[in-house]
Amino acid sequence: MNAMSPTQSVHTAEAQPLLEMVGISKSFPGVKALSDVALSLRAGHVTALIGENGAGKSTLVKCLTGIYQPDSGEIRVDGKPVRFATADAAQAAGVTAIHQETVLFDELTVAENIFLGHAPRTRLGFVDWAAMHARAAAILHGIDAPISTRVRLKDLSIAQRHLVAIARALSVDARIVIMDEPTAALSYKEVEDLFRIVARLKAAGKAILFISHKFEEVWRIAEYYAVFRDGRQVGAGLLADVDQHDLVKMMVGRDVAHVFPKGEPKIGDTVFSVRKLSHPTEYDDISFDLRRGEILGLYGLVGAGRSEVCQALFGVSRPGSGEVLLDGQPLVTRSPSDAIGAGIVYVPEERGRHGAITAMPIVSNMSLPSLRQTSRRNFLRMAEEFALARTYAERLDLRAASLSQPVGTLSGGNQQKVVIGKWLATRPKVIILDEPTKGIDIGSKAAVHAFMSELAAEGLAVIMVSSEIPEVLGMSDRVLVMREGRMAGLFDRQGLTPEILVRAATGNSEGRQ
Repeated sequence: MNAMSPTQSVHTAEAQPLLEMVGISKSFPGVKALSDVALSLRAGHVTALIGENGAGKSTLVKCLTGIYQPDSGEIRVDGKPVRFATADAAQAAGVTAIHQETVLFDELTVAENIFLGHAPRTRLGFVDWAAMHARAAAILHGIDAPISTRVRLKDLSIAQRHLVAIARALSVDARIVIMDEPTAALSYKEVEDLFRIVARLKAAGKAILFISHKFEEVWRIAEYYAVFRDGRQVGAGLLADVDQHDLVKMMVGRDVAHVFPKGEPKIGDTVFSVRKLSHPTEYDDISFDLRRGEILGLYGLVGAGRSEVCQALFGVSRPGSGEVLLDGQPLVTRSPSDAIGAGIVYVPEERGRHGAITAMPIVSNMSLPSLRQTSRRNFLRMAEEFALARTYAERLDLRAASLSQPVGTLSGGNQQKVVIGKWLATRPKVIILDEPTKGIDIGSKAAVHAFMSELAAEGLAVIMVSSEIPEVLGMSDRVLVMREGRMAGLFDRQGLTPEILVRAATGNSEGRQ
């Protein structure tokens, strides 16, 4: 089934909103999360909810799904006021959410995950297993997901798990579907599959709220938009009436003239060399040189082996063969501490799980790899610890109430700044950034990109892993493309196009997967 274009869809149905939020406000101690905001969702249409991290999007979704109760305002479904006292009440009214990290259970089957908490019952009150598997199969068939209902979730790929999460959301006969960063962990082909599902949901009359930081996705599938900034709605309407520049200005309250502020590089001598790096199952025959002041982009589809190579360079894993040279001398990294000692640091893709201890304060995270600098005779000197953290917090324009604030309470962009800051405090020679702007807003992206350019200008050698083609083209001096664990090409910035990257990454002469 083909999706209508945004223009077709908008002009064929300017209907009464299926759901409205009017004058919604929500406060927490010391924080006004939402202030008199509004939102309208229409049946058969996609509305994109856009805003920086901390703009209030998550709070609004929690009010809409019954997790939070608004302090004031009204929610209407079909024009009638409703109150979602609990998440179950919202679900009963047909509101469901598909989150970036939906909670599913590895040891349960696909059918059990789909119907957890609302399984069909027999007359005697027992679970009707046959009916559950039949209904689960029907839902999966409806979204073109050829997955057995009897397989355990742990045996599925990330994309298949995402389809199970969508099926779970649809198992409650939802009328209003919220998709929160649904493409963050998906490959190019899997994103295309998801968009086909969205088209089916629109054709079935569902009202869809789509939250994404990726503008190319917003324009691809949405007809309406709503922009939030600092807990307020600052714009809403038809996407056909605005452009990307307009949305960015609404989001950040200013022009972001250069999302990719790439200066003219001053590239020096080779500082880091990789020769025929191989692993029995993950990657094979990877070779490249990295020079001072250079940003080397590492591009490829999900599963291409990019992160695995970077983790080997940082000592998280061991390659089977190959050689790494630092300043012309052989380097062996048996552990991350070896890499850090040599001047190689790694900002991981999953910053919340692997890059920071989110329950600890900013100051402790910032100083953790640099305790030798802030200690004397094995005793930590708090004044020096705070001085070090303050230096990099100011340099990165970290937005926080204080350096004692737990990292887990920060927005995604500010968490990323903490992780980058802690590694810069070690004064490295090489920094590896794995998806450095994943899941953060455009304002924070611009800040991270500007800082990357500053680091390169100061002579630091940078490896940037990214799945976003605009970021790769905008920030890299050269790009190494990987496909199925092998090098598919090494390209200079000059004359590089999205088509060239996609062809190399997919092995498709027409540039399509």
